[in-house]
Amino acid sequence: MNVVEHKPARRDAVDLRRWPALARPTSDPVRAMLARVFLRRVAARTGIRVDFPDGSHFGPAVGPLMNVRDPAAFFARLGQDGKIGFGESYMACEWDSVDLVEVLEPLARQADSLVPRPVQVLRRWYEARHPASESNDRAGAARNIVRHYDLSNDLFATFLDKSMTYSAALFGEEHTTLAQAQAHKIERLLDATGVRRGTRLLEVGTGWGELALRAARRGARVTSVTLSVEQATLARKRVAEAGLGALVDIRVEDYRDLVGTYDAIISVEMFEAVGEQWWPTYFRTLEECLATGGRIGLQSILMAHDRLEATKSSWTWIHKYIFPGGLIPSEQAIRQTIRSHTSLEIVDHLRFGESYASTLRMWRQQFSNAVGDVERLGFDETFRRMWSFFLAYSQAGFASGYLDVAQFVMARKNP
Repeated sequence: MNVVEHKPARRDAVDLRRWPALARPTSDPVRAMLARVFLRRVAARTGIRVDFPDGSHFGPAVGPLMNVRDPAAFFARLGQDGKIGFGESYMACEWDSVDLVEVLEPLARQADSLVPRPVQVLRRWYEARHPASESNDRAGAARNIVRHYDLSNDLFATFLDKSMTYSAALFGEEHTTLAQAQAHKIERLLDATGVRRGTRLLEVGTGWGELALRAARRGARVTSVTLSVEQATLARKRVAEAGLGALVDIRVEDYRDLVGTYDAIISVEMFEAVGEQWWPTYFRTLEECLATGGRIGLQSILMAHDRLEATKSSWTWIHKYIFPGGLIPSEQAIRQTIRSHTSLEIVDHLRFGESYASTLRMWRQQFSNAVGDVERLGFDETFRRMWSFFLAYSQAGFASGYLDVAQFVMARKNP
């Protein structure tokens, strides 16, 4: 089922006081010309059709349609800021598509070959670098989390299922609805780490509390840490309403400050916010907190290792607008880090990227259906376009195989 994108907004509807980066760009004729040449190449290689107001087009006669409404601004922005400019141009209503995923998926599938290899070598000189303010030290990590997860609990409720689970669901023959698949994902992790009555469970990354609730219903004693005050507030409320306050302790605390001993540790899609510099610290901290014979369950988004190495220093549209400080690891990087810095080993793992594509498709549908609710919460049309682009961009990444997601179970070697 395709998701119908929002009706295009007017370019002059952008509030430049809130979105100053979307001011009409100053064109560099050479960069704009190179951007036009590059887009023609992309259209030919991916089969995307790019239409322009004068009736001309790039690409095949029939294909996923990208409609450039303001070519001068679009090419100026693309030439000036590359991938960041591409996303900002969509936010600024300079281009549209009736289905963003149809356009973005071929781009993601051929991401490694769209830019000629000699030009890829020059990436360090033409792509922006992460600003120091997005470092993932204690202060930076707290700022980064606030910018995304503290936007509004009500905003996330417009597109998540009732469990408020904001990570990949795990679909199967018996788990076809989003709620069923989210429950399946959590229960599999609880089973794989041996969570049962009496288990001392540490959760790193609370979300809105669904995993803690399910573990407590098994009789586990749960300590859950997060840097999001908004998430912690709602999670505590849900725990109290479920009558499980005696079993669940939710703390606003950095993972680097963790102490204590736990029989099981679970962290779901929090590792992407740690940052490469802190990966050894993260895994050493978890190992130090793990009781003898205990297990760690980690769910993480993944990318291929060569893509990680090629892009890890680049500051992207996703960093600027959605996940500041984020870095998606590779399986190889995870294995190398635990091998070099801990005595942990991976004893089980499951990849399920197709399920994440399905999860995102459902989130996009629900977000599209909730436009009125999102507007009433005070989020303007530019924000809604930004969020739609983020969800479509992510769905395309998983549908194309550019991104994957996996659950890893870890234990100490020779405990």
